[in-house]
Amino acid sequence: MRATFVYAWMQLKSYFRDPVSLFFTLGLPVMFLVVFGAIFHNDSAVNFEVAIFNHSETEFSQQFIENMEKQEAFTRVDVDSMDEAREKMGRGQLDTVIELPATFGQLNAQGQPTGDVVVYYEEGSPETGQTVAQVMDSVMNELGAQFGQQSPLFSVTRKATDTTIVSQFDYMFAGLLGFSILSLGFFGLAQMIPAWKKTGALRRLKVTPLTRGQLIFGTMLTFLVIGMLVLAVMFIVGMTVFGFDMRGEWTQIVPFLLLGTITIMGFGLLIGGAVKNENQAAALTNLTAFPMMFLSGVFFPSFMMPDWLQTVSGFMPLTPLVEGIRYIITENATLVDVAPQIGMLCGWLVVVYVAAIKLFRWE
Repeated sequence: MRATFVYAWMQLKSYFRDPVSLFFTLGLPVMFLVVFGAIFHNDSAVNFEVAIFNHSETEFSQQFIENMEKQEAFTRVDVDSMDEAREKMGRGQLDTVIELPATFGQLNAQGQPTGDVVVYYEEGSPETGQTVAQVMDSVMNELGAQFGQQSPLFSVTRKATDTTIVSQFDYMFAGLLGFSILSLGFFGLAQMIPAWKKTGALRRLKVTPLTRGQLIFGTMLTFLVIGMLVLAVMFIVGMTVFGFDMRGEWTQIVPFLLLGTITIMGFGLLIGGAVKNENQAAALTNLTAFPMMFLSGVFFPSFMMPDWLQTVSGFMPLTPLVEGIRYIITENATLVDVAPQIGMLCGWLVVVYVAAIKLFRWE
């Protein structure tokens, strides 16, 4: 037992003598606490950007819309047509569409207004529309209670937009592709290079004519081939097993995936080459990879985040990668359409590879 405690004490002292590992180990939980605290403990009310179409000519419908515009939960967005509203919904620029039919606000036999509100939601991402519909249910119930009527005077109907037949799997498939690229780059490369340092493999390569840049790009090419094979298998399984419907052109998605994969690989090369050992690599990988996974729209919609956090997530390299893949495979977008995402990825690519070469350690 004495030997066990002595060994544990030596390991503990060694750990606390490594300031990098200590910083990231202690800083990571605090970082997640701040990020998720900002998401789930937002004191301000959740605000939904909605488009409202009023087909009713009753005075009650006008008053209803005026009251809705005063609600903190809704921000009205002006659109000219339903087609424009659906396009904005598909791109995430609009949360949902609320429609008041022509019969909304008409009086029943007892002289009380009645009506049905239609809430449209994006078929590939129904969470927002369903949430707005639940809020509208509460509003309608309170409105009916004001008239002292036991039976419901108002109702809410949920409808998926009919401009696209994107399934939920098709919508999420872009996030799954991005997550696979991230995992290979961060949890593959970032852990493998420190292992090479530990075995002395890089020390032996150092005495050869191979430069740091050649080593970086040679390793990237190896993992790029592996990454493209993984993505090809994912596409095959998605189409044959889950019925994934590829709406974009392969000539558009393949170059974009190559660019995104090369960029993300650079982060793994930067982390693995800069750190001294696997402990530092694991801590730094978690610190950088997990925020990208949770803040880039892969696992939950970005509207749940505060505005400032949405702005921050827009600069993360995984965000333009996932957005570009989603636009191409679900909306048949071209490389010209995703030029902003390509520009962001190219900027990250230059920065990360310059840093990877400059900060690389042979041992």
